[in-house]
Amino acid sequence: MSTPTQSLQHSEAQARFDLLDVTSYDVDLDLASDEATFRSVTTVRFTSRGGPTFVDLKPVGVTSLHLNGSPLDADLLDRGRLPLDTVAGDNELVVDATMRFRNDGEGLHRSVDPADGKHYVYGMSFMDAAPSIFACFDQPDLKAPYTFHVTAPADWVVVGNAPGTQVETGRWEFATTPPLSTYFVTLVAGPYHLVRDEHDGIPLGLSARASIAKDLDADADELFTMTRQCFDEFHRLFGIRYPFGDYHQAFVPEFNAGAMENPGCVTFRDPLIFSSRVTRGVRIARATTVAHEMAHQWFGNIVTPRWWDDLWLNESFAEYMGNRVTADVTEYDDAWVHNAYARRQWGLVADQRPSTHSVAGNGAFDASAALQNFDGISYAKGSSILKQLNATLGDEVFFAGAIDHFTQHRFGNATMHDLFASWESAGAGDLSSFTSNWLRTAGPDTIALDRAAGVVRRTAPDGHPAERSHALRVASAAPGGTWQVEPLTVDADTTAYAVEEGAAVVLDPYEDTWALVLPDDTTVQALKTLLPTTDDSLLRAGIWNSVRSGFHNAAVDPADVLDLLEAGLPIEDVDDAVFYTLPWLLTKVAALAADPRAALVRIHAAATAKGATAEAGSTLQLSAFQAAVSSATDSGELRSWLAGRVLADGLEIDLDLRWRILVQLAVLGETDREELQAALDAEPTARSRVEHARAVASLPDAQAKAWAWQHFTGELDVPNYELEAIGLGMWRVGQEQLTDPYVDRYFADLPGTVEKRSGWLLADAAESFFPSTSLTESTLAQAHALITDESLDLAIRRRLVDEADELGRRMAIRQRYSPS
Repeated sequence: MSTPTQSLQHSEAQARFDLLDVTSYDVDLDLASDEATFRSVTTVRFTSRGGPTFVDLKPVGVTSLHLNGSPLDADLLDRGRLPLDTVAGDNELVVDATMRFRNDGEGLHRSVDPADGKHYVYGMSFMDAAPSIFACFDQPDLKAPYTFHVTAPADWVVVGNAPGTQVETGRWEFATTPPLSTYFVTLVAGPYHLVRDEHDGIPLGLSARASIAKDLDADADELFTMTRQCFDEFHRLFGIRYPFGDYHQAFVPEFNAGAMENPGCVTFRDPLIFSSRVTRGVRIARATTVAHEMAHQWFGNIVTPRWWDDLWLNESFAEYMGNRVTADVTEYDDAWVHNAYARRQWGLVADQRPSTHSVAGNGAFDASAALQNFDGISYAKGSSILKQLNATLGDEVFFAGAIDHFTQHRFGNATMHDLFASWESAGAGDLSSFTSNWLRTAGPDTIALDRAAGVVRRTAPDGHPAERSHALRVASAAPGGTWQVEPLTVDADTTAYAVEEGAAVVLDPYEDTWALVLPDDTTVQALKTLLPTTDDSLLRAGIWNSVRSGFHNAAVDPADVLDLLEAGLPIEDVDDAVFYTLPWLLTKVAALAADPRAALVRIHAAATAKGATAEAGSTLQLSAFQAAVSSATDSGELRSWLAGRVLADGLEIDLDLRWRILVQLAVLGETDREELQAALDAEPTARSRVEHARAVASLPDAQAKAWAWQHFTGELDVPNYELEAIGLGMWRVGQEQLTDPYVDRYFADLPGTVEKRSGWLLADAAESFFPSTSLTESTLAQAHALITDESLDLAIRRRLVDEADELGRRMAIRQRYSPS
């Protein structure tokens, strides 16, 4: 059960900042006495101007509360806030409380590894979660040093933001940290397997669950190598050494995000330790994540935003620098190709939603609302804009400004205005127009070719007027010809651009700018012959992004998308193209084709042929086979693969592929609970548990859907990964007869889920259980009606707005191209 709490508003944070200076935190945690709760004793020392304020605290019970030696009444604690009447000068607050271990990926998350029954704990203090671990003034601009003391079971290892020592069995003492924001504070505790190294005077560490120790050992050399390379490059670019002591990278179970940049102890989701074969693109994703979190040690950790409306100062910079450094100094020099397939559409789609927001100054009035803005705009769009700024300023000015920013505000907080002042002082000139048009104005310009008029048209997004100049490249090719690439500046509503009759024109294929580029029909048709001869992988990525944008806006026929797949896939040599494009066709395109069954058959045939002809043992072959499994409609074929009779040499049915096959058999109704349970019992790993949940929810029977719904309403409780998998498994194309009764129930039950879960998981469940297969006006009307309910939780509303927009777009595609 989740107890509703108040989320800190910006105005409240400003008032508390004006009143207080936090001197230090001393936190003593007992993780050994109980599996459901832990004791937390916090001593906060701070100075005050004198007067009332409050401390953030989310316990299950309070033993004692003392302010300046005087007891406080625990009954005053209200929805996560304890009122304080401070005195002018020095104050000391001591809170002795009992806290709950959580299973939603926030606070102090405790999980049990099904492989061996061992318990693991990690701290995730981001966005309103820190007060469920320790009492604190939970806002980013009240930084303070932390000293931790931890009691843990004797066989546990404990790692934190600062170096720690086991002073006696089960008792750990940690050094005092530099000043940290509350949301950076973490502990990672349990019988973890550790690997240690050192580079350039920095102690390095890796850790993961004991059951995947051999997988961590296998990946350790690559992870340490990337870490060394990134440290060297960041030190070269910034001229400021990493200042937080040890650099530990902890791979932890059931983590919501990709990773969290906690100084001294970065946490990652542990599927990034690979227990099955993965594609090169998945390895690039891990590499860019490692580099992204390392970039945060400067952008975010040395200098932290004062408030969440400047969150882009963290994420956009880390996204840009993570991709750049990965491409420049690691073995993954094709990171920008991966970025095109993996991240571009994430940002563009988010920027076209009704929920779009500016990159900077997004008006986050409280922390809960700010959490919803950690999206493709803050990451992918912001990164693209910073890449444009770097191209304009050049490295010398760009990094001189960044270094000045880090130096002026070291271990403190700053705003976007501070950063841009540093750039302007470094020689950037007046950046006010750039800031206004690119960072403070939401939505993408649409750039499209008007072939008949001989112009390229630039259209600002509705409701968000802007005057943006786009410096981009254009790739064009006459029928049967070769691609010609030329620069084009689009700085007006119309820009002259003559094109040969019948030629394909792809605008901004190298993604030099941030814009929605839509292909015209002549280009789409010409691509069917040009794509098979296009040997530039980045150009192919740009082509596919253009097609995806066109489809998203009901401007490209699903039939044409299928034709392009069949034309281009045989020559594709980048596994990211297969890994991202084929699932998009399966989940977005096939169901909207005139004949969905025939579309699925075509996708399966293309994927199977690619898997059979790709180099044996290659990750290209693997990505094609993954898609072949997920598109299969013949249970006999799937059974043959499950038995190990794969379609080509070089493939081996490992844990990941085995469960992929079982899930697809479940979708088809060609397996049962007994077989799925037997598979889980045979390999009771964390991955197996999640995929087992997905498979059971995917079964085409009423019992499976009722079981799934019990998890949505909170009647049955499971950790975060399983809950999301159950939601996605429940709604399957072709199972509408079973799921239609749950459409009305979704809108009736959704508001009440705030009583069962909170934060990240609350919003994720709202999204994963949305009735995405119900393409009806009634479903859309119910979504819009609930959105207008002013009592609806803001995080739920945001996801509902996005899902309603997606549903409306899918309905528009169907109405235009297959209205029957």
